[in-house]
Amino acid sequence: MKKLIYLFILLPAVMQAQPFSKTEIARWQKQAQQVTIIRDNWGIPHVYGKTDADAVFGLLYAQCEDDFSRVEMNYVEKLGRLAEVNGSKDIYNDLYVRLLIDSTDAIADYRRAPLWLKRLCLAYADGINYFLYKHPTVKPALLQRFQPWFPLLWTDGSIGAISTGGVSTQEMKNFYSGDKSNAWVPPAKFEEAVTGSNGFAIAPSHTKNGNAILYINPHVTFYFRPEVHMVSEEGLNAYGAVTWGQFFVYQGFNEYCGWMHTSSQADVADLYAEKVTDGKNGLQYEYDGAKRKIRPQQMRIRYATDSGTRAQNFTALYTHHGPVMAERDSHYISVKASNRMMNSLIQSWQRTKAKGLDDYLVANEWRGNTSNNTVFADNKGHIAYWHGNFMPVRDTQFNWSRPVDGSTSKTEWNGLHDVKELVQVVDPASGWIQNCNSTPFTASGGSSPQRKNYPYYMAPDGENFRGINAVRVLSKENKFTIEKIIDAGYDTYLAAFEKLVPALVTAFEKNYDATDPQHAKLAEAVMILKNWDMRCGEASVATTLAVEWGQRLLPMITKTAPVDDEEATDQVSMTNRFAATAAPAELVETLRSTLAYLENSYGKWQVAWGDINRFQRIASENIFDDSKPSYPVAFASSLWGMLPSYTSRNFPGNKNRYGVNGNSFICAVEFGKKVKAKSLLAGGESGHPASPHFFDQGNMYSKGIFKDVLFYKEDVKKHVEKEYHPGE
Repeated sequence: MKKLIYLFILLPAVMQAQPFSKTEIARWQKQAQQVTIIRDNWGIPHVYGKTDADAVFGLLYAQCEDDFSRVEMNYVEKLGRLAEVNGSKDIYNDLYVRLLIDSTDAIADYRRAPLWLKRLCLAYADGINYFLYKHPTVKPALLQRFQPWFPLLWTDGSIGAISTGGVSTQEMKNFYSGDKSNAWVPPAKFEEAVTGSNGFAIAPSHTKNGNAILYINPHVTFYFRPEVHMVSEEGLNAYGAVTWGQFFVYQGFNEYCGWMHTSSQADVADLYAEKVTDGKNGLQYEYDGAKRKIRPQQMRIRYATDSGTRAQNFTALYTHHGPVMAERDSHYISVKASNRMMNSLIQSWQRTKAKGLDDYLVANEWRGNTSNNTVFADNKGHIAYWHGNFMPVRDTQFNWSRPVDGSTSKTEWNGLHDVKELVQVVDPASGWIQNCNSTPFTASGGSSPQRKNYPYYMAPDGENFRGINAVRVLSKENKFTIEKIIDAGYDTYLAAFEKLVPALVTAFEKNYDATDPQHAKLAEAVMILKNWDMRCGEASVATTLAVEWGQRLLPMITKTAPVDDEEATDQVSMTNRFAATAAPAELVETLRSTLAYLENSYGKWQVAWGDINRFQRIASENIFDDSKPSYPVAFASSLWGMLPSYTSRNFPGNKNRYGVNGNSFICAVEFGKKVKAKSLLAGGESGHPASPHFFDQGNMYSKGIFKDVLFYKEDVKKHVEKEYHPGE
């Protein structure tokens, strides 16, 4: 079957938008006068409006001031139009998005949305469009006009929140390009991931002042989210982080409660193996003993070239389960998922105005959160954790971690689980909660939920080393303060090496002797690791050896994991199993190659971690320069159990490693009679190199030094850098 058709046409390089009307401009100018933006001495925008819509208008205007490009590109991606900016390399990325997110559905949702939500969506678009009107020198890469239905393209408020049941862009490309040369390979579960988060909640029984404390620590690409504050006379007063282009605080707090999201492995998307035949009636698939037609849908992906915009047409295929996105074992694989819905946006907004646990539970009933776990605390002393939110009911006789039979109705979803049925912890006797993208069954020590009480698909997440570390640091303190929770969140222990290093030492001491010409060098390196306390540090040679050696072990560790076993999601079990079974040569020879790499790169292998592990922010993302200033960083990737995650890597033309992912917006909040909070942002608030707030938190970030959050207006007014209405 021919799955695609190529069509090449010349189009304008930039799609022209209808110019802004006098009526629109007048409306924006009037609304701008109802909004005040105060920039504090860190450049953080505190947005005050008469209505919630005014606050949204001002928030989006402020975001565009700080980094319009990131705002725009998040929506270009969600519209499936990256190739119109970046060229043909993104054709299949756009197809991937278009198969999963239909913009016509977002438009339909906007039209039927409740009036209050329409007002917020319109204010979102108006705030961005007013910015473009007032800044004619800002040239959008593609979107000349923002539409009020754009926010309905997202689920959970996270730009990366797309669920496909494990089908990658490459696998989808193999199918729609007809390329059979790239066979499907099960994805590695234990690798240096670029996402993650830590969330802690401490009950009053375990705090010095008798107030609940929340620790917010998302791990994302640096500069992925700015820090904001939005207030209205309609009861809105929310502080925290937003993904660029969001109109609500994604993770943060108000005067009553706070919420922190961690990425979840809860099964919310499933694959169906369809039995397909191609006959005179076209493509058909079996279902309950009958034949159904596969629905074709034409999709045109435009892409930029030097001579203009061209287009490539595809015939997308759908079963009633969802889009066909792959072929495995002679079966078409369709994906059933919910990657955008209005309920998600409603839930995301309502939680920002929750006045405590009861209100937050009401917001949870929308069940629009498909990709997140939530750690929660409030001013009444409640702490809570929910593992997922949107959770389909399924027959447990099937293995939902693999494609299920698409030819029978027995594998259909049967509605959604009630929120009360989800894996959760509320007010645990242990007095604390943690989640670090790890199993919920160790979330609260002895108060944790029991795996046997839940279907496996609800929580297939395994344990990781951050989870192990978090349990240790939270268990040993019962008088937490904001400062102590920050110290706990910045614990430097690298638990992943607890078994790996002893295995190396044993392998070397039992199998290598002085006849090896490099014995002395290896012995010195092994001894450094043997005597190491497994804490990373700027001056630590052991950290350099461990991280560089560990990275080279990863393929071997991953290779030992069974594809369908529960251990495949458990970093701790997988690593410990490798340490116990690895051949001596795997451990020692990998260290030998690590020493050779360090000598070749730096002239010696005794290199302090902070000398090569650096933090630098320059105008061009991921284009680093050893000759330009940077800060040494003691921290390492969360992969090794590091709570304050700092994922760095080498880049062509440079010797140093530079951070790209990890701690982004970090915040500790205590809910007493008045809210008290401290925060830290990777680098700085502004995306403009000329701004004083481009890198004013850089050194603080490299050391873990927090600033005071200015939550109350009387405090904001004491630290005013600029006060203005949008457009001034």
